Formats: sequence, structure tokens, C-alpha cells
Amino acid sequence: MQIPVLVSQVKVEDLVSQIVQSRKITRKDQHRLMSSLLSQNSLDEKDRILIDKVFDGVRKGFLKVVD
Repeated sequence: MQIPVLVSQVKVEDLVSQIVQSRKITRKDQHRLMSSLLSQNSLDEKDRILIDKVFDGVRKGFLKVVD
């Protein structure tokens, strides 16, 4: 019996591109990125770097967190 995947697969590159262009990140976007980091053992280095850059942008104030 297979267990269905509950976290939707997100194209990290597309999501990060949208976030950077708008300079805003929603709580839903944050959740998607965190889920990608935590649920995918096979997340490649490129995607990990992109996600790290987004969270660094939030910490430094370059990206605005919106609800």
C-alpha cells in the first residue's frame, strides 16, 4: 500500500522567481519552500541555494513578508 504525498510538489525555481520579482513572500510561499526543504531528500544543490537566498533576503529585509 502506498501512502499519498500530502505536500504538493513545487517547482522551486518558478516559486523563487515569482518571489524575487514581486519582492514579497507570503506565508504560503514560506510554507511551500520549507516543505520542499524538509520533504525532499533529493532536492538538488541549485534549489537549496535558491531557497537559502530567499530566506536570507527575508532576514536582511530585501523581501517583504505578507499574509
